[in-house]
Amino acid sequence: MSIVTMRSRLTDTDVRSLVKGLTDEDRAQAAHKICRAIDSSDMTDDERVYAEEIVRIMAHDAATLVRRALAVAMKNSPKLPREVANKLARDIDSVAMPVLMSSPALSDADLIEIIRTCPPNRQVACASRDKISTAVTDAITTFGAAAAVERALANDGATFEEAGLDRALHRFADREGVTSAMARRPTLPVAIAEKLVSIVSGEVFDHLVNHHALPPQLAIDLAIGARERATVDLIEQAARQSDLARFVQQLNLHGRLTPSLLMRGMCLGQMAFVEHSLAELAGLPHHRVWLMVHDNGPLGLQTLFERCGLPARLLAPFRAGIEVYHEITGDGTERETCVFRARMIERVLTLFQNVPRDDLDYLLEKLNATGERSSVAMSL
Repeated sequence: MSIVTMRSRLTDTDVRSLVKGLTDEDRAQAAHKICRAIDSSDMTDDERVYAEEIVRIMAHDAATLVRRALAVAMKNSPKLPREVANKLARDIDSVAMPVLMSSPALSDADLIEIIRTCPPNRQVACASRDKISTAVTDAITTFGAAAAVERALANDGATFEEAGLDRALHRFADREGVTSAMARRPTLPVAIAEKLVSIVSGEVFDHLVNHHALPPQLAIDLAIGARERATVDLIEQAARQSDLARFVQQLNLHGRLTPSLLMRGMCLGQMAFVEHSLAELAGLPHHRVWLMVHDNGPLGLQTLFERCGLPARLLAPFRAGIEVYHEITGDGTERETCVFRARMIERVLTLFQNVPRDDLDYLLEKLNATGERSSVAMSL
């Protein structure tokens, strides 16, 4: 059989150049062309067997340039045989790195063995892959050097179980690069965030407490104590909580569930927080409070305010805030977007001019954070 059958993309000359090229450069160029053709061709079973034999010949070539050409050309190809991928992964760095970082031919079991037995630079390469399973990240946190653990933590395509994160923290709590990368992950288990709070400092600490859900008691303690430069925003923390009812209960126990806090939550469009807070203060089930808050009649919210003991002067702005919330969400604006937040704050502030100074400063700061601070807000 001739490899010419692969859509006539190759010639016998290409194959001869690979085997008998005068220079390593000639043979590497032929290898690259052959690999590209193999990767882009729809092959029969017989053609695939023949192509894989050619790939194996390249993998055993004495010339580094040829093996490098193979590794680079087929680093993303599912047609690279698994045993060839493993051989290349254990070659010299210039050959191994493209395969370690990209090849889908390497299984999780292959990657785990490489991480367990290979030096740190190869562990880092494995930790740089676009997608990394929890089985592989477990291996990295168990066997990997600090640089590999840091790289995996900084990789949004790497998934971690809580046990793996805990192991990384246990091994490298004194390595700033590791703890910083962990604190900056998109999501963290609450227990891990709690442990990190006592380890990191400065800007990393600020990022951690303002981007991850913390245990209610810890969030409240930090908000009261204002450790270092961080100011924990209890409303933002509420938005991250999986058990919002428990969070507002803890706020109430510590005397933090104030009218001002509820007003801020309303202006930020955090309606679930407002509902649960009113339910906590009124001692009523959430579903009943939801009906009273969103009831079109005039008495539901008023009755709820009286039961909660909230100042009567806040009833009008609360009612206005609920109307604005319904208006904005009714037109399809996403509730979590900066646009929604900016519109919600501006409309409420426009309707309610007598905002207490502290609340006004807080809301304007939030509006500034969206990059949408308007002349309406600036004139208040």
